[in-house]
Amino acid sequence: MRQLPPGILALAAAGSLALSGCGPALAAENHVRAPVAQVKAQESGLKTAIFAGGCFWGVEAVFSHVEGVKSAVAGYHGGTKRQADYKLVSSGITDHVEAVKITYDPSQIRYDQLLRIFFSVVADPTLRNRQGPDRGAHYNAELIPVSAEQREVAKAYLAQMKRDNKWGGPIVTGISPAKTFYPAEDYHQNFAAKNPRHGYIVRWDAPKVAALKEFYPGVYRASFLRD
Repeated sequence: MRQLPPGILALAAAGSLALSGCGPALAAENHVRAPVAQVKAQESGLKTAIFAGGCFWGVEAVFSHVEGVKSAVAGYHGGTKRQADYKLVSSGITDHVEAVKITYDPSQIRYDQLLRIFFSVVADPTLRNRQGPDRGAHYNAELIPVSAEQREVAKAYLAQMKRDNKWGGPIVTGISPAKTFYPAEDYHQNFAAKNPRHGYIVRWDAPKVAALKEFYPGVYRASFLRD
C-alpha cells in the first residue's frame, strides 16, 4: 500500500505528504520486548544477514541505528533480476519481498541479538503478508539466513518464541532460503535519514527507532549509519 513515485520525493521530504498512499490513519504498532535467545550465534569476522519485515524503509532505519552494523541496504529478495524493480514489486505481481541486507561485526552484535531486535521493534511475527499499514505478499516478514549457522539459530529462536507466547497469537514468520538479493533504487537507500519529516516515516518508522533506543540502549547508535 505504501507507494512513492520518484517524482514526489521532494514533496515528501518537505513534509507535504501526510501519508504516502497508505490509506487512512491507523493506530501505531505495539512493540514487544522479545526474549533473550537461548541459542547464541558463534561467529567471527564481518557477516551478512537478510531480513524481510514489511516496508524496507523501517527495517533499514532500525538496523542503521544498531552498533556493530556496518551497512544496511534496502532491496528485493526472492524473485528474478528482471522483477527487481520498485513499480513491479510494489504492484504485488513478483516473487520478491522487500528486504534489507546488513553487514555486521559479531564482536559487537551477534545474529541472535539481531533477531531479538527484529522481532522486538521491526516486525510483528503474528502477521502474514502484511506489516503496519502495508498489505501484500511483498511485505511479508521472513528470516533469510545466509549460512547454516544462521539457519540453526533462526530455527531455534522461532521455536523459543512460540514457546514463550509473548505476542498473544500464533507465530507465522518463517525461514526462507537465501536467493539473490537485489539492491533497490538509489532513492530508497537511507530513506528515513534523508526524509525524516515524511508522513510514513513519522508515523511508522520513527517509533520503531524510538523503541530500539528504549529497549536496547546498550546497542543503540544515535546517528544514522550512512553507506
